[in-house]
Amino acid sequence: MQKFKIFLEMIKFEHTVFALPFAYLGAFLASRGLPSASKLLWITLAMVGARTAAMSLNRLLDRHIDARNPRTAVRALPSGLLGVGEVYIYVVLSFLLLGYSAYQLNLLALKLMPIAVFFLVFYSYTKRFTWACHFVLGVALGLAPIGAWIGITGHWALPPVLLGLGIVAWVAGFDIVYACQDVEFDRQEGLHSIPARFGMQRGLEISGLLHIVAPLLFIAVGLLLQLHVLYYAGVGIAILLLFRQHRLVSAADLTKVGIAFFNLNGYLSVLMFVFSVLDLSVFG
Repeated sequence: MQKFKIFLEMIKFEHTVFALPFAYLGAFLASRGLPSASKLLWITLAMVGARTAAMSLNRLLDRHIDARNPRTAVRALPSGLLGVGEVYIYVVLSFLLLGYSAYQLNLLALKLMPIAVFFLVFYSYTKRFTWACHFVLGVALGLAPIGAWIGITGHWALPPVLLGLGIVAWVAGFDIVYACQDVEFDRQEGLHSIPARFGMQRGLEISGLLHIVAPLLFIAVGLLLQLHVLYYAGVGIAILLLFRQHRLVSAADLTKVGIAFFNLNGYLSVLMFVFSVLDLSVFG
C-alpha cells in the first residue's frame, strides 16, 4: 500500500481532474443528459488507464532528466522509491485497461484507440526536439471528450472536435506557464519549450493568447449544440479563472505557479462540467 501511495503521487493522480470532467462532458453532451451507468463506467476506466499509462511512461522516459533537475530529483524514480520494472508493469496494465474499456464501448472507439495511444506516448519525447510539446500534451488531453462522444454515439461529430480543440488551447496555455519554472534547466539540457525558446515574457503572452482562443471554442460548442444560459455561465467562470491565472503569474514572479496551474485549472474543468450538466438538466 505504501508503494501504491508513492505511485499515485508519482503520476499526480489528483491531476486527473484536468481531463476527466471534460471526458464526462463529452459523454453528457453526446447523450443530451445522463449516459448509461455502464457507458460512464467504461469511459472512466478508459480515462484512468490512459492517464496512468501516459504519466507512468513519462516518468520512466524522463527519470534521468528528472534526476539532474533540482525541482524533480525527489520524484519516485530518481530517488529510488520505485523501481523501473515496477513502473513498466503499471504501464502495460494501464494500456490493457484502456484497450479493454474501448472494446466495451464500441468498435469505432476500439479502432481509434491507437491514435490516443500514439499521442500519449509521443508527448514524452517531444520536449527533446520541439517547443511545440505543449500542443502535443493538449492534443493528448483534448482527445478525451472526443473519445467519450464516440464511446456514447459510435460516430464523429463537429461539437466534440471543437471542444477538444478548446482543451488543446487551454492545456497548452497552462503548460507553458508551468514550463516557466524550468527555463534555465531546459536550456542547459538542450530541452525544448516555448519559454525556453522565446523567453518567459513572450511565453506568458502566447499562453494568454491561447487562453483567449479556448473560451471562444467553448462558446462555438454551445452554439452548435444550442445550449443555454447555464452553459455560457460556466464558460464565463472559466474566463474569469483564466484571467485570474494570468494575474497570479509573471516573468518576474513564479511563486504562485502552483495555484495557477493546479487549483484554478482544476476548478475550471469541474465547474465547466457542472454548469453544462445543469444546463442539460434544466433545458434538455
